[in-house]
Amino acid sequence: MSDRPAVPFEATDGRPPPDRPCFSGSAYRSPMLSAALYDAVLSLAERRALRSWRRELLADLDGDVLELGAGTGANLAFYGDRVRLLLVEPDPSMRRRLVARAPRTATVLAGSASLLPVADASFDAVVSTLVLCSVGRLDRALSEVRRVLRPDGRLLLIEHVAAGADTRVRTVQHLVSPLWSRVAGGCSLERQTRSALAAAGFDTAHLVDDVLPVPVPFVRPVLRGVAVVR
Repeated sequence: MSDRPAVPFEATDGRPPPDRPCFSGSAYRSPMLSAALYDAVLSLAERRALRSWRRELLADLDGDVLELGAGTGANLAFYGDRVRLLLVEPDPSMRRRLVARAPRTATVLAGSASLLPVADASFDAVVSTLVLCSVGRLDRALSEVRRVLRPDGRLLLIEHVAAGADTRVRTVQHLVSPLWSRVAGGCSLERQTRSALAAAGFDTAHLVDDVLPVPVPFVRPVLRGVAVVR
């Protein structure tokens, strides 16, 4: 069992409890893009694919659900009324916008993916969309996700990932990754997310490789679907 304090999972006014710290450090790097610009930058990707992918991913979700790095609330419109929702977001400017958009039945907390402020085995599902690329330690974040999931729990994800080995896109990703990471809040273009999930104890058979139809080639490779705790 974890020695982390359990968060009472009940509806609040959407604001983080005053005594709940915002975990920081290697697991989270403050983005250069403001919350307002973040939505604008993603608008094309949302129209072309992300919005329909989010709808498909979250359509049948129910029970206790934790969303990692909920950002400004792009997934909120796609949760059904059978979901009890906890939204975790480390960035204060993102979190302010999230609080304004979240339903009153949802709980919003400050926290990072590598140190989740919740008890072991307390969620039926965890949602991660465009988050795992920017955590400082992917293995640590996935270990935390597995800790908070119940047996047979699910990780629902949409993540951009490294392109296939020995491809031109992969070469470009490697070349631009250091600069991209600096301007995009620590985002890595070279994440091997499928293999990391398998190493963390998830069944990845239901994940699919896809392509995000946007003008920038090095952010097009996507991994999406559901990974189940083995």
